Amino acid sequence: MKREDMKHGYMEKVQRTKSWSAIDLKETYSREDTSDINYEEDIGEPGKYPYTRGIYPNMYRGRLWTRRQPWGFGTPEDTNKQMKFLIEHGNTGLMVFRDQPTMHGIDSDHPLARGEIGVSGVPLCSVEDMEDLMDGIPLEKISTTLLCASIVSPVVLAQYIVVARKRGIDIAKLRGTISNDPIMSHVCYSKEVNPPEFGVKIWGDLVAYCAENMPVWHAAYVSSCYNIREYGIDAPQEIAFGLAIASAYFDGCLARGMDIDDVARRMSFYCSTGIDIFEEVAKFRAMRRMWAKMVREKYEAKDHRSWQFRFAVQSAGHSLVPQQLLNNIARTAFETLGAVLSGAQSIFTTTFVEPVSLATEEAQRNALAIQGIIAQETGVAAVVDPLGGSYYIEDLTNKMEERATHVLNEIEGMGGFIEALKKGWVDRQIEEGNSQYQKDIENGERLIVGVNYMTIPREEDNSSYGGLLRIPPETEERQLERVKKLKATRDYERVKRSIKKLHKAAKKGENENLMPHIIDAVEGKATVEEIMGTIRTARGLSWEPWDYRKSPFEEGVLDD
Repeated sequence: MKREDMKHGYMEKVQRTKSWSAIDLKETYSREDTSDINYEEDIGEPGKYPYTRGIYPNMYRGRLWTRRQPWGFGTPEDTNKQMKFLIEHGNTGLMVFRDQPTMHGIDSDHPLARGEIGVSGVPLCSVEDMEDLMDGIPLEKISTTLLCASIVSPVVLAQYIVVARKRGIDIAKLRGTISNDPIMSHVCYSKEVNPPEFGVKIWGDLVAYCAENMPVWHAAYVSSCYNIREYGIDAPQEIAFGLAIASAYFDGCLARGMDIDDVARRMSFYCSTGIDIFEEVAKFRAMRRMWAKMVREKYEAKDHRSWQFRFAVQSAGHSLVPQQLLNNIARTAFETLGAVLSGAQSIFTTTFVEPVSLATEEAQRNALAIQGIIAQETGVAAVVDPLGGSYYIEDLTNKMEERATHVLNEIEGMGGFIEALKKGWVDRQIEEGNSQYQKDIENGERLIVGVNYMTIPREEDNSSYGGLLRIPPETEERQLERVKKLKATRDYERVKRSIKKLHKAAKKGENENLMPHIIDAVEGKATVEEIMGTIRTARGLSWEPWDYRKSPFEEGVLDD
């Protein structure tokens, strides 16, 4: 090392004096920075409106957050083994990913599904897949999150319901969440798959059904906070986008005559927690406060449970890099710490191999260990909102709310989130955010260890500890054989009757709840593509988004 380099290293100082969302930070904060805060109105005690300090008075002293590491790849039997492995190593709740074909509403035997079957999630073509996925798992005793995040959410939940009923379980006792956010899927995955108005209708069907039949199940759900944040928006935008999307769903439900409390009191959000710890804590404190005010004042919800902002978090996948892979363990630990300091109800610690591979067993054990260390060794969970009252945190919380409110007002000025989508405004925000993020790295404004700071030669980077996960090539063939067998042996006449009823119901209009008809079709062993294709056809859309193949049913089945 050169002498001048050593001198520069010795004299090194913090280079960036802004948060990662470009909020200017002072060198020192004092009581003058919080002089205009009214404690009772703006902060309050934990468990009391406006819930800035948390939605429960005792938080983790009453119950720790749910450790909810997800897994899902290969066949349903493969993923069943993975879920049991996670429970054995510390998971206190289940989370299951669906594969890409399922998310897009096509079966595993669709030509466009080749190469994606069981790759980034489990295929869930039919109720038989769900039965094998949940084999030996006590559904009545564990909380399950079904990660669909698309318009197929009603079909996947219907599969879960049918499996529970076959076991004699009262579905009113089922606890969990369905990632029911088709607007997010429209933004992040495919604009052809989920027309936004169609998504709002399906979202409402699911919420209305669960409000009546599954009172402890979270069907009102917004996952856009995490997914769109990963695509390039900042923390204030994450708040505003999440609340604006929730408003779009609220408005759709109210238009069909639902009560706001039936929707809002079981609402939950799936959010990102990034590496800027204090910004993340301020973000969630501001979001709780904004949610409470919006639901109580704008929507006039009366139930205090409706005012409580419930959220699960995933540590930010986009913050992890393939260079010097083991450094990602530190990043995910800090991000998980930020989630705990923020008062999250459920946490998914992204595994350190995320940039290069699906999670390995070693990586999953490490992620669960991070949560265990934070819960039981660091002491941070012993106090509710331990950073509350910090001059810095309270000022940053206010600034976060100010910026998020500005973005939210801009969205509302365009007529709401769906109109902002149609005008291309949402896509422009994502593109601009991505572009700025890359510029900050290239010009050294944003330093990332291993990328543009403290780098090492590529040939010295041998940190793929634990190896990489490889999915056996025969996995796809096994799943294709399952689907082929199902379609050859099921009662086809039963399938046709249920499909015909579903098609007729889907043509009736916005207020006809499709969930009972979807459940009936699932019970008759109709597949995800057959169900979604029937609904799409009834609405004047193609059988599937790409119009690659047509309805398999003979003429007359989909006629009324």
